[in-house]
Amino acid sequence: MADTARRTALAFAITAGITGMASAATPPAQPWMDRGLSPDKRAELLVAAMTDDEKYRLIRTDFGMKSDKHGQPEGALGNAGFIPAMPRLGLPAVQETDAGLGVTRPGVDNAGAVSLPAGLATAASFDPAVAHAGGRMIGGEARGKGYNVLLSGGVNLVRDPRNGRNFEYAGEDPLLAGLMVGATVKGVQERQVVATVKHFAANDIESGRNTISSEINPVALRESDLLAFQLAIAHGDPGSVMSAYNRVNGTYSGEDDWLLNEVLKKEWGFKGWVMSDWGGAHSAAKAANAGLDQQSAGEVFDAEVFFDKPLREAVARGEVSKARLDDMVKRILRSFFVHGVLDNPVPVKAGKVPYAADRVVARDALEAGAVLLRNQGALLPLAKGTSVVVIGGHADKGVLAGGGSSAVSDVDGDPVPGLEPTGWPGPVKYHASAPLTFIGKRASKVSFNPGTDPVAAAKAASGADVAVVFVTKWAAESFDTPDLGLPDNQDALVAAVLKANPKTIVVLETNGPVKMPWLDQAGAVLQAWYPGSGGGEAIARLLYGEVAPSGRLPLSWPKDESQLPRATIQGAGLNSKEKPADTIDYNIEGADVGYRWYEKTKRQPLFAFGYGLTYTSFDYSGFAVDKDKDGRAVAHVTVKNTGKVAGADVPQVYVTGPDGGTRRLAGWTKVALKPGDSRRVDIALELLALARWDDAGKRWRVAAGTYQVKLGRSADDFAADATLQLPESFPVVKAP
Repeated sequence: MADTARRTALAFAITAGITGMASAATPPAQPWMDRGLSPDKRAELLVAAMTDDEKYRLIRTDFGMKSDKHGQPEGALGNAGFIPAMPRLGLPAVQETDAGLGVTRPGVDNAGAVSLPAGLATAASFDPAVAHAGGRMIGGEARGKGYNVLLSGGVNLVRDPRNGRNFEYAGEDPLLAGLMVGATVKGVQERQVVATVKHFAANDIESGRNTISSEINPVALRESDLLAFQLAIAHGDPGSVMSAYNRVNGTYSGEDDWLLNEVLKKEWGFKGWVMSDWGGAHSAAKAANAGLDQQSAGEVFDAEVFFDKPLREAVARGEVSKARLDDMVKRILRSFFVHGVLDNPVPVKAGKVPYAADRVVARDALEAGAVLLRNQGALLPLAKGTSVVVIGGHADKGVLAGGGSSAVSDVDGDPVPGLEPTGWPGPVKYHASAPLTFIGKRASKVSFNPGTDPVAAAKAASGADVAVVFVTKWAAESFDTPDLGLPDNQDALVAAVLKANPKTIVVLETNGPVKMPWLDQAGAVLQAWYPGSGGGEAIARLLYGEVAPSGRLPLSWPKDESQLPRATIQGAGLNSKEKPADTIDYNIEGADVGYRWYEKTKRQPLFAFGYGLTYTSFDYSGFAVDKDKDGRAVAHVTVKNTGKVAGADVPQVYVTGPDGGTRRLAGWTKVALKPGDSRRVDIALELLALARWDDAGKRWRVAAGTYQVKLGRSADDFAADATLQLPESFPVVKAP
């Protein structure tokens, strides 16, 4: 009886165990939502569960706003790209918005947003922490407005200061641009929103951008534009890369197997997805096989929705493999898993967006990136007891923004509505942060003159202790400016005011360099770029010394167009009737972009890359270069604040290889010091800045030999020299 009971109990236990094991092994209804699995495995499981229709739905977005082709799609937020939710699979709607400087569409809270200053201002900070904070700000606002993919992360190099879209980018040097954009992308994606590095590749002018071919030797491309992308991707780990409009050496970027498959995906190990630009898709099978994973809003912007019926037919014919289709889908889903889009979907209802705090982030970014170009007789900082006349630039209302898809509608509205052009790439927008208001809080007496009449402006200037003239030059996506001149007779305005009052400060709100025929007469000049939503307050704080300028130019500032690799841009100008060129020859400068071009051609720019003044002075001592315990090259220097106010300095390290050639920025740091304080800083040198591309070996190569190392205040102002002996090596940029 006892044995029978024991056998019965044992049988029950075994049965119960087997039942429990079976229950534990039963997969949940959506096994891809198991966070214990890798993003790759989760994406594979989800792809395996999808129907063909669901796959083809994910590899194409719709335009998310009303157009002449359709009304606003149901569920879309009036945004750039939209894919409906797939509840069966647990997939939320994909909501994409332009957000290079801030969220451009109202979103679920139906409100404007806060804009950072121009990307060039962030780059001019020479501080990745500033870029990271800006990325977090934009990512947070996007999430609060219901967006989960941001078209942000512009890393195209500034090859020509007339490019209308330079303000979105991060300068002329690949190391600076790559590290700064990488930091921005990282900040965005910390908010569980996908960022998109763009426009891949060599999209360095806007004239004829949809068809023009950027002609450049592949090695030179590797060492310039592609290096910037490589670094941005390695440091930022973006979920997506956007292909460019233009052709590269004759092939459309979105159909370029070498760019997308060989370089981006295989060599760099990029595991995210490649989306087309809006109007940048041209085929089905060719593009898919070349590495394009998603067509953007093709029903509105492209000749055809290539990634639906045409691609289905291509797969059925065997022109595109089913494995490739699955790879396209997997790459999108993997990025969603990696960056939290599926595990922590954006709120369906409006989230709370901290606009006031975000405006401080934008203000701080401009304070770190505004560049003081001139300050004769220590005119700046201003004393608070002076009378000031503020002239021009709508400075009584706000600060100018760049145009095109990145233009942010400020949460506080547009204080200067109706400016031309009101249609694309406008409307021209201002941010409601009026410099006059903030200067008025600090001056003993303040007045405003619109600057439309130079004679009247000069009279107003003569009656004040100090004049502050705001000059503007609007630029935008889709066109380049034909020259570097200021529009609307502003040179005459500045000249008249300077003649009436030598204590005149000129504040530039521009896309970048402009000619300044009056420069030698100006008391001070501050480059404020496009200042962003906190711009008015930042400018006032800089002018009054509440914070010292610390920005350094992220690009070379030419004297005029004759110093550029190309004297003209064919088809430049808003609404130009001239046919754009079919090709543009970047082999003229090759990899020697910007300051390297000036060194190579022995030309002296008006202001060099890395240049910038402040309200104090710094001294360098003890410059040396050695290798750390891991064999990495590191420069060391003691920086001392020898002035009377606190400030920040940017010691820069430039290197020339044993085979000669032009100097390259290899590292820098930004150090803030109080008066009299000093600090020993270490500056790690980027191996890729010391390397050259070995095309035969398909790898980066650091040549053995002696490297000439210079400590600079800018690209043409050096304080110390050293040498560095290196063995041959083959540096690798690790994939994220």
